[in-house]
Amino acid sequence: MRYRSFGRLGWPVSEIGYGMWGMAGWTGSDDEESLASLRYSVEQGVTFFDTAYAYGEGHSEHLLGQLLREYPDTTLYTASKIPPKNRKWPSRRGFKLEDVFPYDYIVEMTRRTLDNMGTDSLDLMQFHVWEDAWADDERWQKAVIDLKSEGLIKAMGVSVNRWEPENVLNTLRTGLIDAVQVIYNIFDQNPEDELFPLCDELGVAIVARVPFDEGTLTGNLTKDSTWPQGDWRNSYFVPENLNASVDRAEALRPLVPEGMTMPEMALRFILENPTVSTIIPGMRKLNHVKSNTSASDGEGLPGDLFEKLRTHRWDRTPTDWSQ
Repeated sequence: MRYRSFGRLGWPVSEIGYGMWGMAGWTGSDDEESLASLRYSVEQGVTFFDTAYAYGEGHSEHLLGQLLREYPDTTLYTASKIPPKNRKWPSRRGFKLEDVFPYDYIVEMTRRTLDNMGTDSLDLMQFHVWEDAWADDERWQKAVIDLKSEGLIKAMGVSVNRWEPENVLNTLRTGLIDAVQVIYNIFDQNPEDELFPLCDELGVAIVARVPFDEGTLTGNLTKDSTWPQGDWRNSYFVPENLNASVDRAEALRPLVPEGMTMPEMALRFILENPTVSTIIPGMRKLNHVKSNTSASDGEGLPGDLFEKLRTHRWDRTPTDWSQ
């Protein structure tokens, strides 16, 4: 495992981190299997773990807390997220801060996360949605300052709405946000336009999420793919999205080098960008951990493959189904 500096904070985080949504928000999750995968990831050198209260109403946070207790002498960096009070993902233009992240609610949910994890402090707390129109509002700013001064959190971040990487730029300029979690992959390259340069300038860490485009870049989806009732992917991969996603994945298939899988190629594409501090693929099973961590070997992509992949950029805008 190779390590990168977490922005201006300087934390040495594993460049392959651990996304924990699938352990509580997707069908087929099993706690013992999840814990076995988490333990194996630590043995493989993973040090950054990202969860959220919304992942099973704290269930994923409990699992992370158990992992911390099992490895008391290992430095593991913990990140969670405050859900919007109105429970609407993503946020929408015109939403008011007092309906989504009022001061008392920010503090309350942070304390609840700490209780779930059984810890006194969290390395990184994040807003799970965001509107840049709130940038100058002193209420959220005071909450962040107070949480840091009380030692409840070491850093604050924002998880940017899907396909809206510019919807945080003014907020970053306040100096109160230490990290941005953003969708960045072979298809979603638009964070490179404005967000990454500003983060480089300010020393804000980048957590790259959805490296496999919710499964498209695994190469395993077909136009007939379905999921069990209640699985989030049924509402995301509506025919309009599923058909287009499969077509674009198929267009990538001839580019996958011999001996490499499409998921590995997708991870190596992201790792080519030095602005990214860590990638958080969802990993519920041991084989996921094994395959994803193996991409952290410093070898990169062969030849001119990186430039070829850049031509597969897919600019998208939020829709009713994009969530």
